[in-house]
Amino acid sequence: MSGGKAGVLLMAALVALVAGCSKDAPLDHGPMVPATTPLQLDVPAYFPQVDIPADNPLTVEGVALGRRLYYDTLLSLHGPRQGKACASCHHQDRAFTVPSPGTGVLSHANLAWSTHFLWDGRVSGKLEDVMRFEVEDFFQVDVQVLRSHPEYPGLFRKALGTSEITSGDVAKALAQWVRRLTSSNSRFDRYLRYEGILSAQELSGMNLFFTEAGDCFHCHGLPLMTDNAFHNIGLDSVFTGANAGRFAVTGNPADLGAFKTPTLRNIALTAPYMHDGRFQTLEQVMDFYSGGVHRSPSLDPIMTKPGTGITIGMSPQQKADLVAFLHSLTDEQFITDPALGSPF
Repeated sequence: MSGGKAGVLLMAALVALVAGCSKDAPLDHGPMVPATTPLQLDVPAYFPQVDIPADNPLTVEGVALGRRLYYDTLLSLHGPRQGKACASCHHQDRAFTVPSPGTGVLSHANLAWSTHFLWDGRVSGKLEDVMRFEVEDFFQVDVQVLRSHPEYPGLFRKALGTSEITSGDVAKALAQWVRRLTSSNSRFDRYLRYEGILSAQELSGMNLFFTEAGDCFHCHGLPLMTDNAFHNIGLDSVFTGANAGRFAVTGNPADLGAFKTPTLRNIALTAPYMHDGRFQTLEQVMDFYSGGVHRSPSLDPIMTKPGTGITIGMSPQQKADLVAFLHSLTDEQFITDPALGSPF
């Protein structure tokens, strides 16, 4: 066969192949990949690096979708908490908590650095894991409601590359939003960055906080003001029901009465305090730490002076100085930023 005839036959075969593919089997371009805009968290250099899952990178579109879901009561349309949204219990002006008699609501600030969630740490992993718990167990979201919505399928397609919308997709979007809720611009932060000053009383409280005199820094160290661990700080000496704390998850007697260390960032805004909201003011918290600690076999050793077994004692002036310092941890930008408020 001549080279010319072979070329003609080869071209004819290729034309037939392409025609057959276009007619009977559309070309597979793989899964839909949205054209998203990467987003970097704006935090100081002294914050630790945040671990973001490769399958849920932080994007402008994903955060926008998560923000809308966070504030939308549609999530609870058919669940046990009808008429509620995440924002119903996490108000921006209270550092994403809410006054709740009989319980303390943990702030949603800086959860990007947590690996255990809720007061007893019953959910571990990444933000995607705890958001999935919120979607499937807490709100029991009916994803069909979102699939039938006039806007959400398009928003999910734009942010995550899918319009099918599973509970995992909802959790991913919410995780991106909560990861975005970073608080790092308090007066104390500006003091650390040499951008501002603290008063003499606040400096006195700071010195108490970060030395053995006040002994706060062991659990509430820089920069997150929490160790994200669990401690029995002596709220009770007998532990039943909800007061069992971490023990309910681990079954370890050493965890009786242990609860997650809350961040002290914006603490002046997040009353009531402790897992059961037993203290209404920071002054009451100071009184507890200064003389109200209950002993038990699982009491964290950090609650007593080394080698003495004596709990911390503070003068009225020291307690007032500590409270003054705690007020310097309020991040006014965080609680007023319109970009963190409701999109509705």
